[in-house]
Order: sequence, then C-alpha cells, then structure tokens
Amino acid sequence: MSKPSILASLLPALLLAVPLAGCMGTENRGLESVHQPVVSRSDYALDLGLSGGELAQGEQERLAGWMTTMHLGYGDRVAIDDPAAEGYRARTNVAAVVARYGLLLSADAPVTPAPVTPGTIRVVVSRMRADVPRCPDWSRNSSDDFAENTSSNYGCAINRNLAAMIANPADLVRGAPGTETTDAALSYKAIDTYRKKAPTGAGGLSASSTGGK
Repeated sequence: MSKPSILASLLPALLLAVPLAGCMGTENRGLESVHQPVVSRSDYALDLGLSGGELAQGEQERLAGWMTTMHLGYGDRVAIDDPAAEGYRARTNVAAVVARYGLLLSADAPVTPAPVTPGTIRVVVSRMRADVPRCPDWSRNSSDDFAENTSSNYGCAINRNLAAMIANPADLVRGAPGTETTDAALSYKAIDTYRKKAPTGAGGLSASSTGGK
C-alpha cells in the first residue's frame, strides 16, 4: 500500500481522535486541586478640588455621594494621592467621610495611570476580590477515566468557600503576620482555673424527699 493511501485511511481516525481529546476535560493528576483562588485588585479614583489647603466647597458632599455609590465597606482601602502636598488640611476632610464607613485612611496610595492635576488631590479606593475561575467543573467523566485522575471538580467547593469567606483577599497572596509576642502568664490563667476546679461529680448526689409518708 502506498504512503498516500495509508494517510488517507488514517485521516478519519485522526479526525475522530481530535474531538475526543478535547472532551477529556480538566486533568487533575494530584491531590492538590488545579482550581486555586485568584486574587484581583481594582483601583477607583476621584479627583477633588482644593481651596486653601482643604477641600473646596461642595467637594466633601461629592466625595460622600461617590463613596455611597461605591458601596464602600470592610475590606476596601482608601488612600490619598497628593504628590505636591497641597491638601494638608483636606486629609482631615476626607478622613471624616471615610470614618462614616468604619474605615481609616491608608498611608500609601497606589500608582494611578494619569498624573494628579495641580490644585487637586486624588482619592483612591482599592478593592480586592478573590474568586476561583472555571468552577464548578464537571468537564471530565470519571466513569471511564483510565488515567485515575482526581475529579475535575475536586477543590472547587472548598476553595470557593475560602475565597468567599476570607476577610482580606490579600492574605491569600502574602499571608497575614501573627502576633509578635505571646503572654504565657495570661494564657496559663484559663488552664490553671480549669485544673483547680473540682469535678462536678465529686460532691456525690444530694438526697431529696417528696414529702410523702
């Protein structure tokens, strides 16, 4: 049989193998899930006018309206970008608005694309979000998986719950530092009280009378 005829006979099998290979789904070869939380950050900026080092008239109300629209809340970071240090009193004005949402101003402002116009300051709200893409994932049929892969959906539930519940998504990237010092004496108080307390059954059972004869 000539080479062209051999290739012609193999072509239908190759064409059939291509879609079948695409139907195999996500490969999860180990016990560590391929579905991991992904953290993204979005920065939102608002430029406010200055007058005499503080916010110009009406700017504080405009800032409050903008933050209400942004649904500012726990986890958001608010910073002021003032490279020329013109708003030396405006920081107090901004901090007063931010305090209504139970937040404090951050010390460092993220880099924004456009320069700050002279006579203005820039308020930047940074919002981080954690999510697990491509979940749920039932792309792989485990009933005929001869490679013994872990389920393609393995890890989706626990990692999506972790991404939804974590207070600060940045902790998934760099972690959270623990307390620098531990007071051993304070920790011992609860243990010592537990050890010295008499067992509840040590006193025996009390006798009681129903009053009948």
